[in-house]
Amino acid sequence: MTESSLLIVLRERASLQPNHPAFTFYDYERDWDGVAETATWAQLHRRSQQLACEIEACASAGDRVVILAPQSLEYVVAFLAALEAGVIAVPLSVPLAGVHDERISAVLRDASPTVILTTAAVSDTVTPYLVPDGGGAVPSVIEVDSLDVDAHRSGRRRRRRGTEIAYLQYTSGSTRTPAGVAVTHKNLAANWKQIIAGYLPDYRMPRSAVSWLPFYHDMGLMLGVCAGVLGGWPTAILSPTSFLVRPARWIQLLARYPQVLSAAPNFAFELAAARTTDDDLAGLDLSDVLYILSGAERVNETTLERFLRRFARANLPASVLRPSYGLAEATLFVATHPPGGPPEFVHFDPRKLAAGHAERCADGTPLVSYGVPQSPTVRIVDPDTATERPGGVVGEIWVRGDNVSPGYWCRPADTEQTFGATIADPTPGTPGQGWLRTGDLGFLSEGELFIVGRIKDILIVRGRNHYPDDIESTIQEISRGRAAAIAVIDDITETLAVIVETKRRGQSDGEIAERLRDLREGVVSAVSNAHGVRIEDVVLVAPGSIPITTSGKVRRAACVELYRTGGFARVD
Repeated sequence: MTESSLLIVLRERASLQPNHPAFTFYDYERDWDGVAETATWAQLHRRSQQLACEIEACASAGDRVVILAPQSLEYVVAFLAALEAGVIAVPLSVPLAGVHDERISAVLRDASPTVILTTAAVSDTVTPYLVPDGGGAVPSVIEVDSLDVDAHRSGRRRRRRGTEIAYLQYTSGSTRTPAGVAVTHKNLAANWKQIIAGYLPDYRMPRSAVSWLPFYHDMGLMLGVCAGVLGGWPTAILSPTSFLVRPARWIQLLARYPQVLSAAPNFAFELAAARTTDDDLAGLDLSDVLYILSGAERVNETTLERFLRRFARANLPASVLRPSYGLAEATLFVATHPPGGPPEFVHFDPRKLAAGHAERCADGTPLVSYGVPQSPTVRIVDPDTATERPGGVVGEIWVRGDNVSPGYWCRPADTEQTFGATIADPTPGTPGQGWLRTGDLGFLSEGELFIVGRIKDILIVRGRNHYPDDIESTIQEISRGRAAAIAVIDDITETLAVIVETKRRGQSDGEIAERLRDLREGVVSAVSNAHGVRIEDVVLVAPGSIPITTSGKVRRAACVELYRTGGFARVD
């Protein structure tokens, strides 16, 4: 096995920059303004070594070790220690107290861990999940914060031979039961090189990073843990909850750190723009922000424009926003637009797009450009015939490169279907075998990559295809909140229903009712005009009602089930 490049670099940092800050966690639960806790490179290396010894006493090389801990320095140490011990790390979220989390149970059944890494504060919440279904061995529990991980050991620890797999990145489960993507050390190293080439072709490297993204998500793990080690810059982290409670914390940390790199899904830009006050911005200067990546969900033109307008007073350059496409099956990164200017949105005829043809126009459906794909290799393929599709024709996005995972954990059939695709009669220069089927629909226009949605999410209404992402984007321009477009069966015909999150605002019942009626009518009119489809039902619900994945994507299958059973509580 080739030793993890992540661990090699960590040892170098600890040797060459022992007292330099590596990670700083801002704890906003202990104090509203945040309490900073910093670990240097030497401390990080020593703690991961100490914890690795504890893991090795309970697990063999190749065993799975699940991390069920809050966002913290302990989580960072736990992940690195698992790699040091030669086991397979499984990053997860902490289940909510008093509520059974079926996703956690499903992952534990699938991964069959030998060890659970957690903290004393949440140990009681984690314990009920440890009893395996149908019996079997109960995993050992190690409370990371209860160990003396800063103690100095006598002698040098002997490293044992581990596994090619570094960690299992469990999918968020928007359309199916979570599956563990096996990410190898080779995948991680390859994708890191592709990230540097895609985002930093001029090698203008960040000097710091700020992240609130959850570590159990692929983008959060790469930005919040791996990139800081591999890039050698200090990383400031806060919890997702701390961001959601007060988005201004993210913005203020961006202003505090030099040449900073960060990332967020689309909803976070919306939230930060809407809930950061003038007082929050007083005295802030964002001119030194290097890049903020936008990924994990559909990039909305209106949202980014609103974000840039809001923070222009703090000198935020438009060129810092970098829309990005990727997926866990490819470790993380696949494509992004080159640096040097603001995000590029191109308008396409919505009716022709619905028919599978992308034609540029002056005023149509805005889609963000992800640039000309370089590495990994990308092709647009007919999902039924496995033949390449020419520019301007919608098909499934297929990816090939050293960053692509070897497959799903213990799922040979799913692995063969997703990771073993073959292009029929490939064009010159295109390898025939070894392609990853992403399940995403997109196209190439003038060589640039555009994405229209998921294959499984296509809405077929009265015989016509519609992309729910496009419809939801149109609705959000009116509602300023999350929306879900779903197809429902009406007798024998599929019809369109939309679920729209909104607040009940108004001084009286009559004023509230009038506002909700205007919203409903505005949504119906806008979707009809933009997409040529009639909405049969507009379901207005409170914020937080639409089920989403851990990365913020709408779980449309769950929305259909809630709609069918009357599970949505309508605010009107």
